[in-house]
Amino acid sequence: MNPIETNPSPVIVGLDIGTTKIAAIAGRKNEFGKLEILGFGRANSFGVQHGMVLNIDQTIKAIRTALENCRASRKDLEIGEVYVGIAGHHVKSLQTRGDIVRSDTEGEIVQKEIDQLVADQYKTYIPAGDQIIDVIPQEFTVDNFQNIPNPIGYSGVKVGANFHIITGDKTAIRNINRSVEKAGLVTKDLVLQPLASAAAVMCDLDLEAGVAIVDIGGGTTDLAVFYEGILKHTAVIPFGGENITNDIKNGLGVLKTQAEQMKVQFGYALADEAKSNAFITIPGLRGQTPKEISVKNLAHIIQARMQEILDFVLYHLKQVGLDNKLLNGGIILTGGGSQLKHLIQLTEYVTGISARIGFPNEHLASGHIEELAKPMYSTCIGLILKGYNDYENSVKSSGLSANSVGSLRGSGPGELVEALEEEMKESHGPAPSRQALKNKSMKGLLDSLKTGIIDLFREEDDPKFG
Repeated sequence: MNPIETNPSPVIVGLDIGTTKIAAIAGRKNEFGKLEILGFGRANSFGVQHGMVLNIDQTIKAIRTALENCRASRKDLEIGEVYVGIAGHHVKSLQTRGDIVRSDTEGEIVQKEIDQLVADQYKTYIPAGDQIIDVIPQEFTVDNFQNIPNPIGYSGVKVGANFHIITGDKTAIRNINRSVEKAGLVTKDLVLQPLASAAAVMCDLDLEAGVAIVDIGGGTTDLAVFYEGILKHTAVIPFGGENITNDIKNGLGVLKTQAEQMKVQFGYALADEAKSNAFITIPGLRGQTPKEISVKNLAHIIQARMQEILDFVLYHLKQVGLDNKLLNGGIILTGGGSQLKHLIQLTEYVTGISARIGFPNEHLASGHIEELAKPMYSTCIGLILKGYNDYENSVKSSGLSANSVGSLRGSGPGELVEALEEEMKESHGPAPSRQALKNKSMKGLLDSLKTGIIDLFREEDDPKFG
């Protein structure tokens, strides 16, 4: 019997649309709660710059290629719905404060009041053309009591909270969704890339200790800062590995492909570690004499751009007052750009904070493809984890038996979740809100992210964005 059919857990697919690559990974949790990778495909990306889809046709072709490669790894794999990462320098964040005076001051605080508090934040003024992607509660207060992780069950006159609001350009988000839809897929949800990467490389101890996740991609560097179990800050820095490659190309007068190859094979993020007597020989073009490149010069170019990126990271940490020794978990570097030699030393030198490389093997089952444990796939693995969190919340809320889940196992993840939620409504009334904040756990982080972000960008007369 087919192993996919006998396991009641659905297959969740993460789609990472990046500047240099598009990756599709299909996974399913086993009985130990670890992700088994069922399919993996990637393709070079040409239609995306700085995390934004600029050429939809080229992006569609790359998505289709990645999907074909993913399906080729397992013939019985069906892919219909995907969780998609969103980044780009159009993504911004801000902090707000919200309070409501309760009408029933004698009774206990209920979920409906928390939902109202969150809903009020969607009225926050943002620039024209932008859209609020997510509203994430941080610390709650009830009257004079502060730093309450979850105020439900408390009583008081006034309840309030600090909120982290993430915004993005509506057109940029629509372009992502158009590309996915025209590639024959359905976008189940959009997830902010630094939060997806954080879910893949962090554990509960990291979340409690306080860490900064620095995901160095091809076109952007994504930052997510956690302190005392709370998401304190997110940012997208508009520089990444592509900028380093272009610096090498222009600085040394070589082709872009040669620059990329030199960066990967001989690149150092710290020039002091490069040998001054080492040289790389580049073949001459069309009969020209070969060119000799100093490894030391190459390292100086890489360090200059990498130091600029880390200066931005330090600037954002200062913005939230976490540039000192408060982040006990340090900085976790992930993404394809984190594989540069001696980047940890440069990071510690620039920021004064301990650093390490974050690998997305925290949640992977043993026997996975070794390639997928590389930092460049952190976002994609995190997207699958977000999908599973949504699915498990639906199962838990519905209270269905294993037999009920088993009877739906032929459905895709979206159909399964919708069927579970429909049955839940019939037997238990409306589904409870997922906005309640469960502090200091990775599940709490994933729960706090709004589900159904994609619905915010649908138009009544354009359900599939053309």
